Amino acid sequence: MKNKIIIIVASIFVLVGFWFLWNNKRAATNEIVIVQEHNPYKDAEIKAVIIPSENDTFGYDIYVFGAVLIHQPSRPGLSGNSGFATEEDAMKVAELVIKKIRNNEMPPTVTIQELQELGVL
Repeated sequence: MKNKIIIIVASIFVLVGFWFLWNNKRAATNEIVIVQEHNPYKDAEIKAVIIPSENDTFGYDIYVFGAVLIHQPSRPGLSGNSGFATEEDAMKVAELVIKKIRNNEMPPTVTIQELQELGVL
């Protein structure tokens, strides 16, 4: 009788042990792993070219490795087709967009708040 109790208790311990191992293995497979993607724009050849736009305003083109990635003749995030009042204003925004591209922020959206912070509105 004593042997049966020992076998039953030992079996329970073994089963509980397997249950813990199984749950730990399942928990490990459910972990979220954040992998840093390769940034193809970190060292890319990127340049901005100021372009004329409607009503004597200015926009910009962003070139990456010699190809146009962004053609922005108007002020981003605002209605209408007019660009920026000055070439300098257009360049400020183009430089912000280049910075976002270099940080792999794609698409490199520009908010109204950022335009205000740059002083181009």
